[in-house]
Amino acid sequence: MKKVNVSIVYNKDYDKILMCYRTKNPYKGKYNFVGGKVEPGEDDEMAAYRELEEETGITKEDIQLTHLMDFYYHMYDLELEVFVGKLNKDVEVVDEVNHLVWMDKTDNFFDAEKYAGEGNIGHMLLNVDMYEQELFGPQKELVKR
Repeated sequence: MKKVNVSIVYNKDYDKILMCYRTKNPYKGKYNFVGGKVEPGEDDEMAAYRELEEETGITKEDIQLTHLMDFYYHMYDLELEVFVGKLNKDVEVVDEVNHLVWMDKTDNFFDAEKYAGEGNIGHMLLNVDMYEQELFGPQKELVKR
């Protein structure tokens, strides 16, 4: 099964979410999380950090990622791994292929005309909201991998 990942990145103030504007298919012309392919034999978490740095310039020193959930697309023989983190400082992001944009956390991420994933982006963010204290609160060490 092929593996890909996306990272949900919040700014340090936890009021913006980093998105990329897709310039090619799938989802050309829509906003999506940053991410990419996991290489065969590569550690999942290290792949998430590698892709994040390649796509944005954000390094492991700038953010702590937590593995939030996975989606399995059996008809495509594909696993999508979802990571989430909040920046620990202001970071200037650098576009690689897709233009990077900070979206307001209150936007409608279920809007399928604007966002990729047929509503999955909104679903992922609802899960982050449900576990906000565990992910970003004083008990962060309890969910750390």
